[in-house]
Amino acid sequence: MSTPPAGTTKKRLFSRNDYLAPLPIPTGEKPCDVLNTIWRKNEVFLDIGNYSIGSAVMVMWPTMMLFLGLAFAFRNISPDLSVFILVGGGIIIGVPALFIVQGLFRDVPLPVRFNRQRREVCVPRENGEYWLVPWESVTAAATQHSSVSQAGKATMGLLIIGFENPDPQAKEDNKHFSFGFNCGGGTTAMVLWECMRSYMEIGPDAVPNSRVGITPYEKSQIGSLIIDLRKGDLIGVAWGIFCITILGTYFAEKLQNLKLSYPPDLLYPDIIEWSKPLPPEHWAKRSPELEIALAKREAELEAQIA
Repeated sequence: MSTPPAGTTKKRLFSRNDYLAPLPIPTGEKPCDVLNTIWRKNEVFLDIGNYSIGSAVMVMWPTMMLFLGLAFAFRNISPDLSVFILVGGGIIIGVPALFIVQGLFRDVPLPVRFNRQRREVCVPRENGEYWLVPWESVTAAATQHSSVSQAGKATMGLLIIGFENPDPQAKEDNKHFSFGFNCGGGTTAMVLWECMRSYMEIGPDAVPNSRVGITPYEKSQIGSLIIDLRKGDLIGVAWGIFCITILGTYFAEKLQNLKLSYPPDLLYPDIIEWSKPLPPEHWAKRSPELEIALAKREAELEAQIA
């Protein structure tokens, strides 16, 4: 599956595609885990998960609050309209809410593991299978689409990461695999991709630590609110109340903790061995093609700064 070279950008009137890999050259952005995709990080591997029930809650919650606010505002002006808003909002929110509830009863999908010492990626597949894909063959693209209506301009986008089955005898329906992150595309997709690229090319210290797992009390929504209250930080308290009531961060946090307090691990015997550290002299090296591409890209970035 061929893609344009990394660093290529294709713009149209209502769309933009940024091709980030292969080869994995710098985007010029700093890594930022905007969707809590980093599930584990150590000196050997990085686990990236594509499961964020908290984000779904934070999309639906403000919409629910909007419908409730409108229904409350019209309760005396137009009771019939108020009821219509409540019923319509219940239908609009109820359908995706059912999918969220259904997702709570499903197992969390296994993460994709990036091994920086071997420069390979373990991609779990169905029925206990997995692929070991060379890092430099991974494809990545940020795609963004816009639409214009009476309500204004709406922009949506994804970060799409693709993997090729290394088995030349694989069937056609088992040759390619990709997963997408609903991060909005553009710069946001680039900073998310940089979490993976920077880990593999620079090291663990170049990317954020995992925020998935049991949240310490002082960093939880209620804990942060209580601490700000004790400090007399009224702005922090107001912001915390806004996030909990309007953005739904408290419920998003609790559901996220429910499903990801102990994120799933790759327990294949061969992958457990594959995930063990190697002596530095046995680490895989960059290809000459990537070295050349990196040097060229770094010169371009330095020229932009100058």
